[in-house]
Amino acid sequence: MGMTTNTEAPRREYVDGTSAIVRGAIDAGCTFFAGYPITPASGILMSMMREIPKVGGVAIQGEDEIASMGMCLGAAMTGAKAMTATSGPGISLYSESIGLAIMGEVPLVIVDVQRLGPATGGATTAAQGDVQFVRWGTGGGYPVIVLAPSNVPESYSLTVKAFELAERFRCPVFLLTDKELAMTLSAVDVDGPTVAQGTERTEKHEGLPYSWEPADAVEPMRRYGEGDAFRFTGSTHDEGAYITKNAAKVGALNEHLIAKIEHHRDEIEMVDADLIPGADTIVISYGVTAGAARAAITRLRSEGATVSSLVVHSLWPIPEAALNDAFEGIDRIVVPELNMGLYSREIERIAGSREVIGVNRIDGGLITVDEIMEAVR
Repeated sequence: MGMTTNTEAPRREYVDGTSAIVRGAIDAGCTFFAGYPITPASGILMSMMREIPKVGGVAIQGEDEIASMGMCLGAAMTGAKAMTATSGPGISLYSESIGLAIMGEVPLVIVDVQRLGPATGGATTAAQGDVQFVRWGTGGGYPVIVLAPSNVPESYSLTVKAFELAERFRCPVFLLTDKELAMTLSAVDVDGPTVAQGTERTEKHEGLPYSWEPADAVEPMRRYGEGDAFRFTGSTHDEGAYITKNAAKVGALNEHLIAKIEHHRDEIEMVDADLIPGADTIVISYGVTAGAARAAITRLRSEGATVSSLVVHSLWPIPEAALNDAFEGIDRIVVPELNMGLYSREIERIAGSREVIGVNRIDGGLITVDEIMEAVR
């Protein structure tokens, strides 16, 4: 079921982000889910266990997060479109398997429903503290793709997009949401077009499992368990997945893991830009704080202020082209976040000499419209 804006007497329904993510996954062709209960992501596990068997898929509650990720990797390697969901403490346990997915080039969607940390923190409290964690949470520092919805319809559409990008680039893709977006009901239009089965996986049935020429090309997958036996490893390997220390092979592999994402930023970059000619201030937001940012922009403009807005949907790789375009003529950049400025650091790197003003909360409360307006003024 689609979730779009429809001006012809649409049918409306109360839907939370959890339901939107589950619907998006199934419409994208997800056939396997494994996870372990953790607030505030448990609703995704329970809903997938109820809904995915209806379309012939399989959902499993693993004995822990590590086992659940292992199941997802195995399922994806044997032909399934796989997804898992957790929160910050679970991402800690996923770390090793995330690295394996990067090295083995395994398409996988990982939903992180953020909550206030550190450690077990506030299990029922919204936060945006994982924005750097999901990017750098495994060894090597190789790029990953991270998408961030800011409302319920985007929770649906970006889940579909996450599966598309995972298949396109053969890599783990994160959907970074939070407790408030996942568990708060919103009225949405549900009579939009039904999404088809997402991006079909491109497979090959013979030959070596990997190829890195040119560096940014993405080789079709071989389905493990089909045809002649071939290898899979988390170690540095050659095109046949045999462990190697040959410098040329090692360099080609690692350059490929970078280039296949970094050289295709134009396919990944997604923002919602609302730019006003002559504005000298812009508000950069993402996730749940974008709702307050949009409302603040509307009120400020009603008072005669000239201020621009940009909502980032693709947090990683950082949408540098869109940000640089948006910063033309801008002197002040306001960045509201439910953390101590984790994404502001990236904005500062691109902003140059422009003033970057953070609006931050880590007390469990949401950033208000008034707080953003005050920072803009």
